[in-house]
Amino acid sequence: MSKHTIVVCDHIHEDGLNILQNTEDVNYVYAADVDKTELLNVIKDAEVVITRSSTDVDEKFLDAAQNLKAIIRAGVGYDNVDIEGCSKRGIIAMNVPTANTIAAVELTMAHMLSCMRKFPYAHNQLKQDRIWKREDWYGNELYGKKLGVIGFGNIGHRVALRAKSFEMDVVTYDPYIPSTKATDLGISYTTNFDDILDCDIITIHTPKNQETLDMIGEEQIAKMKDGVILINCARGGLYNEEALYNNLKSGKIAMAGIDVFIKEPATDHPLLDLPNVTVTAHLGANTKESQKKIATQAAENAIESARGIAYPNALNLPIDESKIPTFVKPYIELTQKMAFLIAQNDKSEIRSINVSAEGQISEYLDSLQTFATVGALSVSSGDEINYVNANFIAEEKGIELTASEFSAHSGYQNKVSVKITTSNGVQTICGTVFNEDVQRIIDINNFSLDIEPKGKMIIMRNNDVPGVIGQVGSILAQNNINIADFRLSRGKDGALAVILVDEKVCSNTISKLEELEAAISVSYAEI
Repeated sequence: MSKHTIVVCDHIHEDGLNILQNTEDVNYVYAADVDKTELLNVIKDAEVVITRSSTDVDEKFLDAAQNLKAIIRAGVGYDNVDIEGCSKRGIIAMNVPTANTIAAVELTMAHMLSCMRKFPYAHNQLKQDRIWKREDWYGNELYGKKLGVIGFGNIGHRVALRAKSFEMDVVTYDPYIPSTKATDLGISYTTNFDDILDCDIITIHTPKNQETLDMIGEEQIAKMKDGVILINCARGGLYNEEALYNNLKSGKIAMAGIDVFIKEPATDHPLLDLPNVTVTAHLGANTKESQKKIATQAAENAIESARGIAYPNALNLPIDESKIPTFVKPYIELTQKMAFLIAQNDKSEIRSINVSAEGQISEYLDSLQTFATVGALSVSSGDEINYVNANFIAEEKGIELTASEFSAHSGYQNKVSVKITTSNGVQTICGTVFNEDVQRIIDINNFSLDIEPKGKMIIMRNNDVPGVIGQVGSILAQNNINIADFRLSRGKDGALAVILVDEKVCSNTISKLEELEAAISVSYAEI
């Protein structure tokens, strides 16, 4: 039995290691204590790697891992993973986004309470300095205060609910969710960011990207209340650290609770010198419970991806199948098959691929486009192309990719069309799905048909003259090829036949069909 090589690059909980060690078809390599330069040699045969924040998955790493199929980032953040580099190489990158949710939520509440009651300083005065001065530590209550929550995802919405239990007034800002996700929980929702800046306490729970980096800077802090409290247990750099320092020092910001920094470890950070900051060393996921969950989920996901079964929480796949309506998947499969059929029908150089759709399926045009690209290019690129690197390969080949919604309605509830332009001409195939999962090709180059996109098929354009069907049947019989189905469509430019057969058709048989006087073009395809 061949084994899948999975390399663990960073320290994870032993429960995850045990899963890998006890899986028969896994060759498990523990490299958490290996020098990062030597690690490049260790990963050369890896199919899947598990990393945390200590390993940079950069160009050197990816170049060294020649057989890599997938990367599991054991945790939420993936700042240290070159997602674009992975995509270009066809490597699927995944994280484990929910395992440490409760840990991060509770740490946020701990920082919030510590800032309000100045708990760390009161603790140090008594325990380290052995001074009993209760009058030094008059804090504030959460009760009745207004909390602004930036980002209402897995962590943000749980922080909001816990704040509600403290009888706080909670408002959230998140332009990527429907307002009802918040209001159904009794949380106020705003589209005006200034409403957040007007809160007594602000906590941020967004990923770090170009949109959120330095999301809170001097300009935003200037609009805040004097004495505001800021919390960041998400990612370093969401608050501009220089602006945070200056305004903590001036007193504009009364307190800040910070778990994350732009550069870590942050043992020399200026914020550590201020008396109005509570800090922790990126402990958002550091509970025994969350570490166990992260490790076991990372191990299970690594095994699934090594086997090619599934890619949970993939960061660079074109569509998350767990979050799409059930009717979408058959259309995605159909679109790929139609593009694959065209590419077999015309094997000349592809110049452009266009996907059009009508009906509700048009909401998924980007995904349809990616799957069509995989179908069209797999004839020439084989295993080199997949859903992750399809657009990159198309760009390298100079292939124009477009997607559009049908302006006219055909009468079908949903319909998808794939048009591929090659150096030889233009070909178009349309399809739909009946009864939720019955895929059908309904049009090939303006010839109406009803074909299941499956099996071995001969596609023949011919002049619409008597005797063609008999001649075709005779040639196939002479070559011991049995006809399973014969679909014929007639139009003003002749006729199109799609002949489903039981046996593989060789090039010699195709040549004999092309020699028929009525034949215009003949091709063979398998789906």
